[in-house]
Amino acid sequence: MIIIGYESSCDETGVAVVCTERGLIAHALHSQIAMHQEYGGVVPELASRDHIRRVLPLTKQVLAEAGMALSDVDAVAFTAGPGLAGALLVGASVARSIAWALDLPAIPIHHLEGHLLSPLLDTPAPEFPFVALLVSGGHTQIMRVDGVGQYELLGETLDDAAGEAFDKSAKLMGLGYPGGPALSKMAQSGTPGAIVLPRPMKHSKDLDFSFSGLKTAVLTKLRALQAEQGTVSQQSLADLAAGTEAAIVDVLATKAIRALKQTGLKRLVVAGGVGANIPLREHLLSEASALGAKVFFPPIELCTDNGAMIAFAAALRARAGLLPVQLKNPSFTVRPRWDLHEIS
Repeated sequence: MIIIGYESSCDETGVAVVCTERGLIAHALHSQIAMHQEYGGVVPELASRDHIRRVLPLTKQVLAEAGMALSDVDAVAFTAGPGLAGALLVGASVARSIAWALDLPAIPIHHLEGHLLSPLLDTPAPEFPFVALLVSGGHTQIMRVDGVGQYELLGETLDDAAGEAFDKSAKLMGLGYPGGPALSKMAQSGTPGAIVLPRPMKHSKDLDFSFSGLKTAVLTKLRALQAEQGTVSQQSLADLAAGTEAAIVDVLATKAIRALKQTGLKRLVVAGGVGANIPLREHLLSEASALGAKVFFPPIELCTDNGAMIAFAAALRARAGLLPVQLKNPSFTVRPRWDLHEIS
């Protein structure tokens, strides 16, 4: 079964072709980072309009790379939520239109399920069951995954997500947009341990997170440095960046390892944009190895939003016999807010 998938939940337009037997065949991605930089964050209306411009050229590009035509496709998958309503509607309307014109099934996919299952695109792929750490700009959750559609929420953030903590801290430091990668890059020049910041909820017995207080701690430290130095030196900023990254990584790793211990599972999957963070990867690999557990990540280029994870999630659902009914119904909706535990 050949599936073409569309991702347009925020500021990346992704298109991919996946085969249920052969896996990922081709994918393409357009990022809107350059367009949103001057605004310091994503502007929803601009994001939606840019998706409109990009989605059909990317479709042609992916099909050309796959050596296929639309007539070779058996189903069309799209991100139905959560995300920005206008952006979601672009991908959904294009996917539904193609499916309706060609009399193909159209498969709505939960954005986080795409991230959750994306490490299975790599080799070796993790086997079920496993613990999953979902870390992105808008979500930080720990899940138990027993199979496709079998998800149990173990813990989540009570306020800011880890990606938000990166981005908001970077903005306070004047590092621009997108803040997370900029902060991580600056942290490489910082002195480890020079600035130690709080680890919110690290020692709580549950698996929940809280990162809003860390942002406040960064602001407090930045003001103290300004009072001491007038203009904060680049080295002090680098030390602060290193301290911020270390705090976030420490909390994420501690909770993820605690989840392995509490569930007794020996496989940890890490997905979402923050999953590309190298210190987080190294920390988790080290801690999991001490437990005799293995850690699985999606390929670096598939950590951020992409069409491959959407088409692949649809392929796994098709293989498991979990596709929704009335797939050829021309009507559709999107769900800007959509909890993962609501799907099955």
